[in-house]
Amino acid sequence: MTEQQIIEVPSYDRKPLRARRTRYCIVIPTINESDRIRDQLARMQAAGIMQLADVIIADGGSTDGSLDLEALRSRDVCALLVKTGPGKLSAQLRMAYAYALEQGYDGLVTIDGNGKDSIESIPLFIKALDDGVDYAQASRFIAGGGAVNTPLMRTWAIRLFHAPLLSLAAGRRFTDTTQGFRAYSRRYLTHPMVQPFRDIFQTYELLAYLTVRASQLGLHVIEIPTTRTYPLTGTIPTKITGHGYLALIVILLRTVLGRYHPRIG
Repeated sequence: MTEQQIIEVPSYDRKPLRARRTRYCIVIPTINESDRIRDQLARMQAAGIMQLADVIIADGGSTDGSLDLEALRSRDVCALLVKTGPGKLSAQLRMAYAYALEQGYDGLVTIDGNGKDSIESIPLFIKALDDGVDYAQASRFIAGGGAVNTPLMRTWAIRLFHAPLLSLAAGRRFTDTTQGFRAYSRRYLTHPMVQPFRDIFQTYELLAYLTVRASQLGLHVIEIPTTRTYPLTGTIPTKITGHGYLALIVILLRTVLGRYHPRIG
């Protein structure tokens, strides 16, 4: 990180499990994902993902016992970070991204820990970083992608509201903007006109902001086809409920209006 950067990161406990050994890392934000995160890590290990990039778990304070350190070691996880300070998802991500930059990674991939995303697509994001891409966004709606059991209302919300608004802000078309499955280059995260390490980012603000800011700055941006699968039965894994949808609309409007841009000078 450069000396121009504002660095506001919530307090957290770091639990390194092994030494860094790759150029990039994979950040997995979690909170009480239970068997979903255990199964996801097992699938990632079986697919050889841990050989491609170090895995860092960014926990928001799980209480379900899903992140036992010995179990994480057995899955070849590199580090567990546990947020102890204020904030929700954006605070978890600031914590993990700051740690990744501090450790010297050249870029990172973020994937949710709820098992919905195609972990088999992770190599495509790593290749994008190798090719000089600054921001890669997952999309289930482009050729090669897949939307499995997606609730109809969510599809409409993405295609008719969320993606058009953020596309307007970015100045380029995005087809799928709600997924946290994405990649960022070190150049993007340390750009003086980005400044992602600010306390203004607490809930979902950072996801919306980083979706649009790279294109606004003329950085290299692409979409990558992925598959997102919702369960056929049971509760849909999500952290957004009730008044959270209204708060999300406010975040989108603030993003379009440029309210999260850093004040330079």
